[in-house]
Amino acid sequence: MPDILAARRARLQQQAAELGADAALITSGVNVRYLTGLVSSNAALLLPAAGTADAAGVPVLATDSRYAPAAARDCPDVELVIDRFPEPALAALAAARGLAAVGFEEHEMTVERYRALDAGSLTLIPLGRMVEGLRIVKDDQEIGLLARACQITSAAFTAVLAGIRPGVTERGLAISLEREMTARGADGLAFDTIVASGPNGDTPHHRPTARPFAAGDLITIDCGARYAGYHADLTRTVALGEPAAWQREIYDLVAAAQRAGVAAVTAGAEIAAVDAAARDLITRAGHGGHFGHGTGHGVGLEIHEAPMVSRGAPGTLASGVPVTVEPGIYLPGTGGVRIEDTLVVRAGPGPIPAELLTTVTRELLVL
Repeated sequence: MPDILAARRARLQQQAAELGADAALITSGVNVRYLTGLVSSNAALLLPAAGTADAAGVPVLATDSRYAPAAARDCPDVELVIDRFPEPALAALAAARGLAAVGFEEHEMTVERYRALDAGSLTLIPLGRMVEGLRIVKDDQEIGLLARACQITSAAFTAVLAGIRPGVTERGLAISLEREMTARGADGLAFDTIVASGPNGDTPHHRPTARPFAAGDLITIDCGARYAGYHADLTRTVALGEPAAWQREIYDLVAAAQRAGVAAVTAGAEIAAVDAAARDLITRAGHGGHFGHGTGHGVGLEIHEAPMVSRGAPGTLASGVPVTVEPGIYLPGTGGVRIEDTLVVRAGPGPIPAELLTTVTRELLVL
């Protein structure tokens, strides 16, 4: 793992140098974790850019006393600074070491924190989402952790199916599912579980309520386990009792759109084309106005990260990029359907299918 972390930092050092910075100040907790391995709610990293006098020196990780033992144990290849206010401490250190031009993560830096850097002796250069860009393609270790999160999620989902019956509430099912994920080894939840039954299915991010399930409901369940920091994402819609014709119609349409989207996830594919593959089927069937969100998104140390699979999204997919494919149809006041999988792009001698990491059947489950 230290070698992997060092390689990640080396790529950032090179990009920071190309930007004209003497160093990069990383303040996003997720990005600090990605570059050092430290899990902390209060940490920052000062990384000298390639080509500077300090480039051969070790990175400087600052955190407070609560995380000092973990940092000393888990991050042996960095210089450690213990300070209650890591960001201004590293800014002062950069100035003292002659690192005058410092790149910073403006997308997550508040005005208050920016002012606390006391940057009078520094030139602060926006890095953009430089580290997020590095995180898009996952290494084999990351994909293994993500796959484990997806395995836990798929197994937990399968385990709770037998408990879905009339009278069980949305919140009750969500709690059961969350317990199953934890019991199977999840560190926690990837996000708040969504259970949307009957007319509540018209809201893509419905919060589970005390509504009891009733015969004839479609029930959309969106869940994910977090394992070693990596986030799974799975959605299935099930029917409680024999579905009505309109329910089968929209389910079959979403299932076809999802299959088309999954099939489009190949190395070199235009990201916008993946969205179009799923969206165009739904639009041609007259439900374009009932599918308002993107077709998917990247997953990793965050549940929503680059690339965003949506209309007009720039760029192409590369091998090792995990994404979700999750088209849906939502009928106001009536209900809805969403089907979602997490998958990873694979490369080969020609276009080859993406690897599905979530493994629950995509056939309509009638309970």
